[in-house]
Amino acid sequence: MSELKVDVLVIGWGKAGKTIAGRLAGEGRKVALVERSPQMYGGACINIACVPTKDLIDSASKRDGQDPVTYFASAVSDRDALIAKLNHANHAMLEGKVLLLDGVASFTGPHSVKVSGEDDEIAVQAKTIIVNTGSHPATLPIPGADGPRVHDSTTIQHVDPLPSRLVVVGGGFIGLEFAQMFARFGSQVTLLEAGETFAPALDSDVADRVRSMLESEGVTVVTGARAISFNDTGHHVDVVTDDQTFTSDAVLVAAGRLPATEDLNLAAAGVATNERGYIPVDDQLRTNVSGVYAVGDVNGGPQFTYVSLDDNRVLWDTLHDGPRRRDDRVAVPTTTFLDPPLSQVGMTMHQARESGRSVLVASKDVATIAAMPRPKIVGQTEGLIRVFVDADDHTILGATLWCIDSQELINLVSLAMRLGTRYETLRDGIWTHPSSTEAFNEVLGVLEPLT
Repeated sequence: MSELKVDVLVIGWGKAGKTIAGRLAGEGRKVALVERSPQMYGGACINIACVPTKDLIDSASKRDGQDPVTYFASAVSDRDALIAKLNHANHAMLEGKVLLLDGVASFTGPHSVKVSGEDDEIAVQAKTIIVNTGSHPATLPIPGADGPRVHDSTTIQHVDPLPSRLVVVGGGFIGLEFAQMFARFGSQVTLLEAGETFAPALDSDVADRVRSMLESEGVTVVTGARAISFNDTGHHVDVVTDDQTFTSDAVLVAAGRLPATEDLNLAAAGVATNERGYIPVDDQLRTNVSGVYAVGDVNGGPQFTYVSLDDNRVLWDTLHDGPRRRDDRVAVPTTTFLDPPLSQVGMTMHQARESGRSVLVASKDVATIAAMPRPKIVGQTEGLIRVFVDADDHTILGATLWCIDSQELINLVSLAMRLGTRYETLRDGIWTHPSSTEAFNEVLGVLEPLT
């Protein structure tokens, strides 16, 4: 076993890890970064998550009657070509600046890690170790879950051929995105939600409209349907619930995610984990072991690439006695990439009612917003814009934006919330025309007390 001593060891090539590795190397530190798979250079987002799935979603929206099987195969090929370029570019960003190690990392002590590659092992010593191993799709502990026709959000992207019938198990945001995407590729999609309420994180009226939209595109939505087994017949797979059986050619299990810590041997370092396996950290991303930090999904925070990027900023300040902390974060937005995209920040209707504040609400269907012609231009008028405002100081408390370009508009609302800007600033803003931003001129012009 060869030996290596570095100032900083980063385990995992995710957004936070690759960014902090490059920055620390740039100030003269000796930095090593270990990644178990060359297919993951650059992290999950560009290789198997955000970017490739959104590329497929975009392709699905453009099928326009073409043969489903042939078109899907072509879309997957285009996806793979894009991801190969991004994977190579991410490797090139750090090559020559950071010592790049291929292999599986496991702790042997608080500041020592063994990296096991195909042909050798390296014992690495580092004063600072940053765990950035991310997360992976959760499985279901039911019979048949390991069957050949049962997929997670990663493997379903290369299902071959396009399934004529697809059952999506899980009605969370990942399930919703894939359900609409595969319906548009041409699959007959059934979406199973174990709970009795569809999309409970949404305002009930928004959830009802999202469900209606999916159903209008051919997705069958079934609530109160808990999968208890997957029975592979050799020709198809039967998804068995408590009271029904759904026959399909493939199954997507969208049941959440779990931390990728299985091979780290954290016990050897004395690094604590919680009941779900995540590594708890304080607001400066420090674990319970001095000099060991956890960033990105693995620390149990919000599982978004942009939060991982902010972890990099927080950790930079932690290592340089700066002020930034995790508890500085406010008004962090989210987007579910349906078509149109559904974005949220801050309070929902239920939360606003329960807040004890005096709240005003502005809400309009996109199709009725005269000052927002862009949806009509592109032929996508589904959705609504809803904003909650504090009646006393006129600051924005939250928003649900379900409309074209909402993934951009929500960032503007989030910024206004972070700055404590009064809603009138958005209402009276001078925005380009025709743009989606113009909606704020009209929607925020009519506020009513929330009842």
